[in-house]
Amino acid sequence: MRRILGFGRTGITGSKSDIWLLGVCYQVAQDDDNANSSCSDPTESEGFAAFVDDFASRILITYRKGFLPIGDLKYTTDVNWGCMIRSSQMLVAQPLDQSYIEILHLFGDSEDSPYSIHNLLQAGKAYGLAPGSWVGPYAMCRTWEILLRSKRDGTEYGELSNLMAIHVVSGDEDGERGGAPVLCVDDISQNIFEFSRGQADWTPILLLVPLVLGLDKINPRYLPLLSATFAFPQSLGLLGGRRGASTYIVGVQDEKAFYLDPHEVQQVLNIKLDNVDIDTSSYHCNVVRHMPLDSVDPSLAIGFYCRDKNDFDDFCLRTSELISQSNGAPLFTITETRSSPKPGSHHGKLQDNAGSQDYFPTGDSEDCAQEDEWQFL
Repeated sequence: MRRILGFGRTGITGSKSDIWLLGVCYQVAQDDDNANSSCSDPTESEGFAAFVDDFASRILITYRKGFLPIGDLKYTTDVNWGCMIRSSQMLVAQPLDQSYIEILHLFGDSEDSPYSIHNLLQAGKAYGLAPGSWVGPYAMCRTWEILLRSKRDGTEYGELSNLMAIHVVSGDEDGERGGAPVLCVDDISQNIFEFSRGQADWTPILLLVPLVLGLDKINPRYLPLLSATFAFPQSLGLLGGRRGASTYIVGVQDEKAFYLDPHEVQQVLNIKLDNVDIDTSSYHCNVVRHMPLDSVDPSLAIGFYCRDKNDFDDFCLRTSELISQSNGAPLFTITETRSSPKPGSHHGKLQDNAGSQDYFPTGDSEDCAQEDEWQFL
């Protein structure tokens, strides 16, 4: 049975707005033209049922207890401190197309699993990751960058070289100064060249965009832009939640954000590649939780996944359109090269075998003035 948490109390039963879940639209409005329709509750619609099924199919990764010890203090659980790590594992798990058991094994709770909490803590030492300590989205994004780049050349983690490249979109070295991060296309191309060891023009790539969108709460001007990113086919959702309590936000409807919650404590599960009969129900959730989007902590990160060059071009075009709708306050901007003029006010083309793509917005002096204003939150 499906358990839908909180819909009656928050009025979601009356909303006929579309639900966006990681780039997929679910229409929950009933057919008003059907005079014989006896159902007016959107949660009874086929669209809503399809949304719930999709939500329940997403991989959930939560606190675990009973895993092999981590660190000098021999932590065997991540209860009360590992929620950001677990949220990030969920985000990365979504685009992988290995077999189901192989994906779960990648995120198992031991050093033998490449994307385990053990290996993430080791990779993120330089950014403050340590057993028992909570970290923010920026440090988590950089940790994934280190982990994927360091493991792809190791013989014991050879399978990682076939998964995806990674790029963190960030405008400042410390990632915490506000303003819009800059996605540089030349950097992406160089990243892919290095990832493929010069053997491919393109590989799948994970884009992580850490942001600080306010002080105590998200500046309201950013909320429509955040919501719009869930309509991108490349969307992987948000790492966000309330301060010190990270969740994985996967969808939106109106002003509500749907999320997977890592805070439930579960016993460690030893995922073996040859055991296809293992009970994996703890890696899924049939409780659809939501929170107001404006209650999300302003320090967050957005994830995107581009499978191929055409997918990346589409992502850039959609981002350009979002920038044009931002009234001078975009979430992030695009530039072709680091030597380009002001990011967000550059017009350029990226060449490929199919021709050229225009996706750099043209700005004017008024746009530039607006940009200077929103740099300071």
